[in-house]
This record gives sequence, C-alpha cells and structure tokens, in this order.
Amino acid sequence: MSSRKMGRPPSDNPKSEKIEIRVNQEIMSKLDAAARKLNTTRSDIVRKGIEKVYDELQK
Repeated sequence: MSSRKMGRPPSDNPKSEKIEIRVNQEIMSKLDAAARKLNTTRSDIVRKGIEKVYDELQK
C-alpha cells in the first residue's frame, strides 16, 4: 500500500480568508438571481464584483 494520503490535492490558491457582510433582502435576491443565471455560487459573484470594481479603479 502507498503511504500517500487520499483526498483532494492542495489548491494552488487556497481561499483561507473569510469575510461576513450584512445585506438587505433586495440585495440577497439579486445575488441569488445572478448566481442562478450564471450557474455559479454567491461567493464567485462577490469575487467577480470585487475584481470588477478594483479593475475600474486602476483605469
């Protein structure tokens, strides 16, 4: 038997930081609708939004 561990291999870019935000129902509904339409997660939508705002600030 091999001594290697089973399971998922380590990520090249682990997401170890966590943020928590408070939003109203309208924002949550928009976030959920966007995630459904793009077939992705809430977290991915938030990450993309942050990247978009940051890129706009760099111009």
